[in-house]
Amino acid sequence: MMKAFPLVALTLLACAPQPPLPGPAGKACSTARLGKLTGKVATVGLANEALKRSGATTSRAIGPGDAVTMDYRADRLNIHLDAKGNVDHFTCG
Repeated sequence: MMKAFPLVALTLLACAPQPPLPGPAGKACSTARLGKLTGKVATVGLANEALKRSGATTSRAIGPGDAVTMDYRADRLNIHLDAKGNVDHFTCG
């Protein structure tokens, strides 16, 4: 039982609210140029293209029912997927 304590403590720490992380100066995300990528199969190449077009420095894919953190990052692109793994829409944060 004693070996489980550090894992439990780490798990609880990971769930604690975190302050928003500021994005790098001048690296705010924008979804304005991503419309043509909607509906396509999500791949690493598509994610890289979306990053370039959006100006974001990081991304994450979010599938239906996925749990995600609520922290806001101005430099992050969220790629929302449908049940088939196609891009449904994009958001920043």
